[in-house]
Amino acid sequence: MDIKNLSGLQIMQEMCNGNLPMPSMATTIPMKPTLIESGQVTFEVQADQHHLNPLGGVHGGFAATVLDTVTGCAIHTVLEAGAGYGTIDLNIKMCRPIPQNRPLTAIGQLINTSKNLAISEGKIIDEDGKLYAHATATCMIFR
Repeated sequence: MDIKNLSGLQIMQEMCNGNLPMPSMATTIPMKPTLIESGQVTFEVQADQHHLNPLGGVHGGFAATVLDTVTGCAIHTVLEAGAGYGTIDLNIKMCRPIPQNRPLTAIGQLINTSKNLAISEGKIIDEDGKLYAHATATCMIFR
């Protein structure tokens, strides 16, 4: 399968279906796509003992990486074949500590896209909808 000929949505759907490998970052920070639609993605995430800061809590980089991923992937789903993107701004608000060894949901949603820029938002929530972190991102689109 030649990904150069696939739209961003098709690439993300093929990863979700297991037909394309996930990026290596999904091994470092366990992330599994569960829903891929145009302009929106949902991932299952879970921090473990590999993601701790010196005080024993989950490092803020865990949430930052997850949020960078879902905001970027939401943008990726609306790009045509051959187009790429790169994050130029990521603004994160940590609302409460990310728990260790507890499944969470990360959602990314497109807010706006133009010729060269796209804006999206992301959040990490638990099964009750409790918010752990929120982000907005701006990505440059490369055609």
